[in-house]
Amino acid sequence: MTDIDRVLVTGVGAMTPLGADAPSSWSGLLDGKSGVRFLDEEWAADLPVHVAAGLTVDPASLLPRTRARKLDRCEQIAVLSAREAWEDAGAPQVEPERLAVVIGTGTGGVITTLEQDDVFERTGARRLSPFAVPMLMPNGPAAWVGMDLGAKGGARTVVSACASGAEALAVGQDLIRGGRADVVVAGGVEACLHPFTLAAFAQMKALSTRCTDPEAVSRPFDVERSGFVMGEGAGMMVLERAGFARARGARAHGALAGSSVGSSANHITASDADGQAVAMELALRDAGLAPADIGVVHAHATSTESGDLAEAEAIGRVIGDHAAVTATKSMTGHMMGASGTLGAMAALLALRDGTVPATRNLDELDPRVELDVVRGERRTGRWSAALANSFGFGGHNVSLVLTK
Repeated sequence: MTDIDRVLVTGVGAMTPLGADAPSSWSGLLDGKSGVRFLDEEWAADLPVHVAAGLTVDPASLLPRTRARKLDRCEQIAVLSAREAWEDAGAPQVEPERLAVVIGTGTGGVITTLEQDDVFERTGARRLSPFAVPMLMPNGPAAWVGMDLGAKGGARTVVSACASGAEALAVGQDLIRGGRADVVVAGGVEACLHPFTLAAFAQMKALSTRCTDPEAVSRPFDVERSGFVMGEGAGMMVLERAGFARARGARAHGALAGSSVGSSANHITASDADGQAVAMELALRDAGLAPADIGVVHAHATSTESGDLAEAEAIGRVIGDHAAVTATKSMTGHMMGASGTLGAMAALLALRDGTVPATRNLDELDPRVELDVVRGERRTGRWSAALANSFGFGGHNVSLVLTK
């Protein structure tokens, strides 16, 4: 691969429980803020789960009313975050056939699906929304973003549970490396805060049921962790072939230097250190880097005991204990299909700004986690490369390598 074929990140966009855009979300991570709150809505009264991490702004309020009513919440978030990333990249002038979109999601328009089913059960078929199908289909976010930006190089959808957003970035990288696109808008989105999904995840004992201090519930790597907190949001990146970006005088946040998409083929929900370690090793090989080159690791770290321990073992086995490890789900909750993109973005911006966010709520590190997890205060320094992990139910293992 020549230097002009490297994949640069020229734009970022986000909507998260910490802010309605990428800058506010990033500053929230650096400041150690929490986006987790009590679920005080009437529909949540009888749920076993009492906290969640919702957005700070209703995305429908940022779109024309006629447009918003045709889009599921996840589609609204995707369009807004992609627009931000596009503007951050300077709205590249690219041939439509050389512009592609790849967006991952774990559940797609599940809120529309559930709400329209309620309508069907209560009042019959004739009361269903005529927009129900394009609102609920999982490829909706990619399709709407593609139309919004005029992308004719493909609008692809990745569905690999909580690894979806990270895998979308890997697919975008492959499209550019393979010469099929000059620019790819890639990322992940999720909006599934609904009583059914919350109850379903609680039933499988994945979510924390603590209800004292919501901001203290999500605590990756801490001895008192009790399960993850469900969140929502989106993260988007504009990926560009380096030669194309330089020709138009674009500035870059950094580069997506390597990726690996693997599967453990082991268990439908359990974490697997062996499979995760393979993903990290292959991502490093793809980037042409050694473990010693990695200065920062953004861990998937959802705040479940088995998941945190498996990943910690895999990181220690492949990278060692020299890298600064951060786990930002302690602040945003688990944004599901969007979490992988936000993790990659956090790793990239940590390299750019020389600052790693501290892991919130890490009062006592589990002694079985033999890593240098950043806690208390954010850490400053100079690092040239970072690793971002993202894993999902089904044994999906994705690792990304970002460089300064």
